[in-house]
Formats: sequence, structure tokens, C-alpha cells
Amino acid sequence: MSTPLTAKEIQDALGELQGWARDGDALAKTYVFGSFREAFGFMTRVAFEAEALNHHPEWTNVYNRVVVRLSTHDAGGKVTAKDVALAKRMERIGGVK
Repeated sequence: MSTPLTAKEIQDALGELQGWARDGDALAKTYVFGSFREAFGFMTRVAFEAEALNHHPEWTNVYNRVVVRLSTHDAGGKVTAKDVALAKRMERIGGVK
């Protein structure tokens, strides 16, 4: 079972994650791309990273936007280090355009 982060740990992590915010008990960000193809390509690349971490995002896609919420189910839906690690990998793959 994963351990939830403290409010300070979450704030510190958000300081390293451009465009991310706390949304209740999750980390959240909306990625905007130039086209549906770019958005879907981003999601495909993130899917491989999520699988490698065995930690999968809650996300939606409409045309060129990907809305992401990260929390950890086995920690009661709270933010854990797993969420921060996946967010950092997502940032390396692609950001807001």
C-alpha cells in the first residue's frame, strides 16, 4: 500500500511541476496540443510510462486537449509519490503548447 503525501510534500512537488495544481485529493493538469494526432500521440507515449510504473492516470481527451488527474487508489485516492513520478514523466514527454 502506498503512503499519501503530506500537504507540504504535495506543495513541494507542485513547485517542480509546471502547470500542475492540486484538485481535491489529486494532481491535475490540462495539456493542449496543436491537433488530435499530437494529443493522442502524447497519450500513447504516456501509456507506456504508466505501464512501466504500474500506475495509470485518470484522463480524458477531446480533440487537442488531454485532461489528467492523478491519485493513488491503494492509498484511498490520495496523492502519493507514484503520482508525482508519473507527472514528472508526463512533463518530459510533452507540455502545453
